[in-house]
Amino acid sequence: MRVWKAMCLCLLVMLAASTGRTALADEAYHLGVALGLTGPGAPYSRDALRGIEIAVEEINAQGGLLGKHPIKLFVKNTKTRVDVAETVVKELVETDRVRAMIGTYSSAAALAIKPILRDNRVLHIATVSNSEDITKLDFSPYTYSVVPNTYMMAKAVVLGAAKLAAENGWTSYVTIASDYAWGRSSQGVQVELLKQMAPEAKLLAAYWPPLGETTFNAFVVAIRNNKPDFLLDSVAGADNAYWTRDARDYGLHKDVASPGRLISVVELIRDRKFVRRGAYGRTRAPFFAHLDVPMMAAFVEAFRAKFDRYPSDWAVMSYDGVQALKQGVEKAGGIETDPVKDALKGLAIQTTRGTLSFREIDNQLAASAYFGRVSDDPAYDFPIYADLVELKGPDLWRPEAEIRAARGQ
Repeated sequence: MRVWKAMCLCLLVMLAASTGRTALADEAYHLGVALGLTGPGAPYSRDALRGIEIAVEEINAQGGLLGKHPIKLFVKNTKTRVDVAETVVKELVETDRVRAMIGTYSSAAALAIKPILRDNRVLHIATVSNSEDITKLDFSPYTYSVVPNTYMMAKAVVLGAAKLAAENGWTSYVTIASDYAWGRSSQGVQVELLKQMAPEAKLLAAYWPPLGETTFNAFVVAIRNNKPDFLLDSVAGADNAYWTRDARDYGLHKDVASPGRLISVVELIRDRKFVRRGAYGRTRAPFFAHLDVPMMAAFVEAFRAKFDRYPSDWAVMSYDGVQALKQGVEKAGGIETDPVKDALKGLAIQTTRGTLSFREIDNQLAASAYFGRVSDDPAYDFPIYADLVELKGPDLWRPEAEIRAARGQ
């Protein structure tokens, strides 16, 4: 009889394995995290991990997902490299048996791991990487984005830059963008939209420093030699710190306007002594824009209590990524991946940035983008944004007809 029971159990396990994982009562939920904790992505990725950890701690304090499935984190460092991202994600899927993955920093890495996760029916939540191609092309029903994508951010920048160009009579510009998926996508959309919104503005030159660049002197000199009216830059992470340093040393931004450069909360805090007041910048999820949202206020309090500082955009969006997973599980009534990814389709979720919905055609969250002017505020020991404009996701994202066309539909 014992032999027969053992054989039946083996058959059940084999059947479950062949049809996808079936959750057991009180089973821990394996959540993978793949971020660039070293390399160019480190400044943003480390803070993203902190936001994830706080969300997991809060959920586990309530017994876990659905009050009975504690989340177990499996964290891997992609080193901000595509090949490493592919290797560690395969390990997380095959060895650690994760049901969902948050990652990565690099959009190129996010695009590389997307088919791996789709083939293994693992939920993929992008909370930092934001190339629009992550959800626009080669669509995966398992991939969701909770960050405004490159089209949305670029449109926000162009709306602001076009207005300033008209006010100041600017007619020429140059671009500089990191030479990988995010930078290419950001620059391409900016140029495309500027042709529509400010046709008098002429692109003089485009510069493409490689991801991981540490010396921007030659780029600064080349930009100055072009004598543009304004500059559009798309440089992020550790690269952004080096770019900011060299541009400051050469006094570039004193002579050339740079409307809409990426100045996230990381840069506002880290470069508090140097970031130019009055500069116009863009950012993705500044905590100070939504302190009236109870979830944001509670998250900021928890983050400050744990880390003794304010959370960056990257922490905010990654916290929201875990909260999106939690709400998808609650709607599905279980932790099996296929029902959860189906539950998230078109779902309106509660986030630190308010109630936002996923668009069904591409699983892109209707996240806002933010454009404003750097200014001191007596409430903080670092500058924030004055005249901050929140541009709503549905007013920014690419029209659905263009997405269908890009997919050949």
